[in-house]
This record gives sequence, C-alpha cells and structure tokens, in this order.
Amino acid sequence: MALIRNTLQQQIREGLLQPGMRLPSERELSERFATTRITLKEALAALEAEGEIYREERRGWFVSTPRLIYDPRYKSHFHALVETQQRKVETRVLNAGPVVATPALCRQMSLPALSGLLQINRLRQLDGRHVLYVEHFLLPSRFPDLLRHDLGQSLTRLYAEQYGIRYGRAHFDIVSTAARGAVARALCLADGAPVLLITRINYDEQGALIDCDREYWRHDAVVIRIDSQPPAELAE
Repeated sequence: MALIRNTLQQQIREGLLQPGMRLPSERELSERFATTRITLKEALAALEAEGEIYREERRGWFVSTPRLIYDPRYKSHFHALVETQQRKVETRVLNAGPVVATPALCRQMSLPALSGLLQINRLRQLDGRHVLYVEHFLLPSRFPDLLRHDLGQSLTRLYAEQYGIRYGRAHFDIVSTAARGAVARALCLADGAPVLLITRINYDEQGALIDCDREYWRHDAVVIRIDSQPPAELAE
C-alpha cells in the first residue's frame, strides 16, 4: 500500500498528475502495481483522506484542486469571493418554489408551525467540479415575485437591488453530516458519504429575519478560515 500511495503522491506533487486530472481506473491501477483491488482501495482512501485525490460516484478518481478558503461571515457575493482566489465558479439553479417549513426549520428560524417558505436549491461548481449544494429558505412576505427573477445570480445582490434588503448579523452552525438523496447526487457522492454542512440564519441591518441557508460542501474542497480581525466588507 505504501508504494502505491507514495508513487501517486510523488507524481501529483511533481506535476505529472495535475489538478482535475482523472486517474486510470481501479482495475488498470491494480494491474500496473500488481496488487489486489483491496490494497489499491486502501491506498486511494489514504490519499483521499490527505486531500490529494477525490472520488466521484460512477466517474472514478481525480487529482484534487486546491481547496477554496472560505470565511462564512463573508458578506460579498460568492462569485466575488471565488474570483479573489483566481478560481472559476458556476451556479446552476436546480429547482425553486413554495414549501411548508419542516419542524427543524421552524425551530431554526423561530417560525410558527406550518409556515410557508420559498425554497431555492442551487449547485455550485468550482473549476468545473461540483463542490457545493445550497438550500435557501426565504420568507415569501419579504420577497414578492422572487421566482420571476434570475435565481442563478448573486442572491445578495438581488436582495439589495430589487428589495432594498442588506445582510446584518448571522447565526452559524457548522457540523459534519452524511450526503443523502439530492445532495449526494448533485455532488457526485455515494449515498452516506461525508459532507460539511454550514447552516446560516441571516438577519437584515435592523435585525429582522431574512432567510436560512444550508450549504452542503464536499469536505475536501474547502477550508473554513475565520480571522478574529474581520475583513473590510464585514466592517462596513
């Protein structure tokens, strides 16, 4: 196992296997290293744990790209955050429409039972890789005719330009969880694979509730970095 791990790691670090490159199939690799699939899988799992490679369900293994450095307090829109790190991002709207708030959402957003919300589900790609699945839950009373707008754009900008709503404070919960159903499919993960979940309850500058965001990150694609000195856009 050590030989396989060290060989692949060396080729990655020397640039022969470049970020985003797909590795040969497990069958091909096991033949090249004259080893069993079990031993090969152990070596690949070790490299995955170290962030050197990642797996996409039914597609195979790939060389990891650098992790995105992410401060969840960042108020500027996500595309601006990514572009400051010289990366490419795409946002795709998966679905949007009215829903009834679950008991968990009612508790998190301090809403009465059976409250109506607008839900927007979006998928974000970083340098062509599916890394982030987001569920947005909004108060319909604050965003009339929201579904008529382009929901693939920055919601931060849309809130400000169309509704005069700007973020104030926010409450965060950051936990590890398992990808299930739509989340696993969107992120090309096996059902039950680990993901990082950031739940954010957003309030406006007057302290009134805006929305709840649930961000499901591929854990190997992001670094959560919070500085005790807030960046300039948070201090404004």
